[in-house]
Amino acid sequence: MAAKDFFDGLPARADAAKLAGMSNSYLFDIEGEGQWRVDVADGKLSVGEGGGDADATISTNAETFEKIVAGEQNPTTAYMTGKLKIKGDMGAAMKLQKLF
Repeated sequence: MAAKDFFDGLPARADAAKLAGMSNSYLFDIEGEGQWRVDVADGKLSVGEGGGDADATISTNAETFEKIVAGEQNPTTAYMTGKLKIKGDMGAAMKLQKLF
């Protein structure tokens, strides 16, 4: 699944029960695909194309992102092997496991 398709459909797939109590912003920088900002505010999720300030910035290439989304790549392993980079609030980034 291409990154744009994933982010376009993310609000519809988000589980409000899993997002309850979360209030974080994430910037996904997918090399060769673009940037998306995901805002989570107590059960609601919104996605916007483009950059900006965020609690955590997640950077990776399109191939790794697609494997993570497809369940073929563990995000923690990708991070530990340098295929996925996280800047900012690591605690906020750990909450992302609820989204995938």
